[in-house]
Amino acid sequence: MPSIKGKTVLVTGGAGFIGSHLVDSLLQAGAGHVVVVDNFFLGKEENLSQAIDNIKLYRDDAADLGAMSAIISNEKIEVVFNLATIALNYSFFNPYTAYMVNVNLANTSLRLLKEGAYETLIHISSSEAYGTALYSPMDENHPLNPTTPYAAGKAAADLMIQSFYNMEPLDISIIRPFNNYGPRQNPIGQLAGIIPVTAHRIKNGDKPVIEGDGSQTRDFVYVSDTVRALISAYENENSRRTVINIGTGVELSIKDLIDGICKYYKYTGEIIFNPPRTADVKRLCASSEKAKKLLDFSIETDFTTGLNQTLDWYGIKK
Repeated sequence: MPSIKGKTVLVTGGAGFIGSHLVDSLLQAGAGHVVVVDNFFLGKEENLSQAIDNIKLYRDDAADLGAMSAIISNEKIEVVFNLATIALNYSFFNPYTAYMVNVNLANTSLRLLKEGAYETLIHISSSEAYGTALYSPMDENHPLNPTTPYAAGKAAADLMIQSFYNMEPLDISIIRPFNNYGPRQNPIGQLAGIIPVTAHRIKNGDKPVIEGDGSQTRDFVYVSDTVRALISAYENENSRRTVINIGTGVELSIKDLIDGICKYYKYTGEIIFNPPRTADVKRLCASSEKAKKLLDFSIETDFTTGLNQTLDWYGIKK
């Protein structure tokens, strides 16, 4: 079985929320050399504060074939974790770019793998590619029915990669995480995640906001569990040339989530209900049986513990 220890690894989107946690875990796991490529559209240098002295950072676009070819060659990269993306909410004001970014990122990493520039691609997809659950929990055979350009780009990227590894034995895993949360997720602006933006609003004297009636559900996965699964996917060759979900199998409504954040902050004021967001997924809940079987994966951080840890972190980071 392969080991990440001693490997030369590149993380696209490595200054982002999940990417920076992966970088920290790769260093802890003994990766020989860790390289980050990030254009800092969403990534932040402060996310790499624990790792910066032990990595090589390139401020480049991971979809740029020339830049990626040069970086992979110069750094003698063996493994690529492709986490670079653009936020789901970007679909609502620039749908064409939201779609094409995900396709172009996958195309570049796939092409360089096929050309032999590096050995293994761990490609990170999204549960949004499934769209609203037709049945629950959702396994990897659930139809792809993306409802936003971001999600369509994720689904198209996955299908492109699958078509290539169906034709030849490329060393690829597609990991499809459900809704990640934890420290370092973007807390402000149109591209913010719902947990940090709600925490930020309450802390700054604003009212929490729910899009729609709050009955829509999500499967929230603590970021450290996802990162552990990504490394496990590399180290377990049973993960190759297939799609693997990462989730908890527990549905939580957005209303219950907001209520939990309000309770944590002892907020008893008004919650604003806005009109439903166009094309919003109504229900997500993962089956992780395949991850359990192929990766020996299980959730280590339950939602209550993870939410408290996350909100504690946002309580410190003003």
